[in-house]
Amino acid sequence: MTDVLVLVGSLRAASVNRQIAETAVHLAPEGTTLRVHEGLGDLPFYNEDVDVEGSVPPAAAALREAIAAADAVLVVTPEHNGSIPAVLKNAVDWASRPYGASSLSGKPLAVVGSAFGQYGGVWAQDDARKVFGVAGARVLAEATMAIPASVVRFAELHPKDDTEVTEKLSAVLDALVGAVEPAAA
Repeated sequence: MTDVLVLVGSLRAASVNRQIAETAVHLAPEGTTLRVHEGLGDLPFYNEDVDVEGSVPPAAAALREAIAAADAVLVVTPEHNGSIPAVLKNAVDWASRPYGASSLSGKPLAVVGSAFGQYGGVWAQDDARKVFGVAGARVLAEATMAIPASVVRFAELHPKDDTEVTEKLSAVLDALVGAVEPAAA
């Protein structure tokens, strides 16, 4: 069984990007389980003064453990002011530590998402790929999906019912799961 952890950069319960994450769970390739990590909103802002063995905040410890237990990570992000949401960047900061022992090190990771603008959040996705890569993840640059005009496009349609979304998301999931196999061999 391949285990993929899904990190959603939107805290809104009914956000389009959360719906895309739910769609990914539904589209999981055979032999794969996708788990949406709840709790990014519970992470305190990263502060090295509290990131001390024995006193790491529970939400940060849970995130690190979830990433360590996963075979791969799928990031689903909206675009906030032309970049990634603060909650997602904060998650990267927590997951990238302790230095030299990041739970992200070498972990296959893909970034997808949707945004209101005409480019579907590509700036946020590019920034997410950059920061997760710097943090040590093995970012799959070719596994992408940016869906524009989210507010209009999904006003009355769930992403799971959109053929373009399901086809592109399935391709990303196949690439992500495929990236796990060579690492496990």
